[in-house]
Amino acid sequence: MEVKRMTTTHDPVASVDVLLHGHAPLMPVPVRAPLRRAAGLTQEQVAEAIGVQPLAVLRWESGAVEPRNGPRRTAYSRLLHGLAQRYPEVTTPTSREP
Repeated sequence: MEVKRMTTTHDPVASVDVLLHGHAPLMPVPVRAPLRRAAGLTQEQVAEAIGVQPLAVLRWESGAVEPRNGPRRTAYSRLLHGLAQRYPEVTTPTSREP
């Protein structure tokens, strides 16, 4: 496996994720939009923070496409995992009465 050296700020957590998974792991598609909404964020806000168009966030949330490997995928992964920690009720299945 080739390890690329970054000329910008080194992020050891992201680097370890890449070593473990080959890419930054993402939360499952069904929880992506609910996590964003739980935080009161719009697709436009997420897109601006990551540096993509809002349509890309829509496609990532719908599962139509996945973010390509690289800093944007890493940023999106970090956002989703951070939101999952902040809003665990979104990712935890609830028991339903029959």
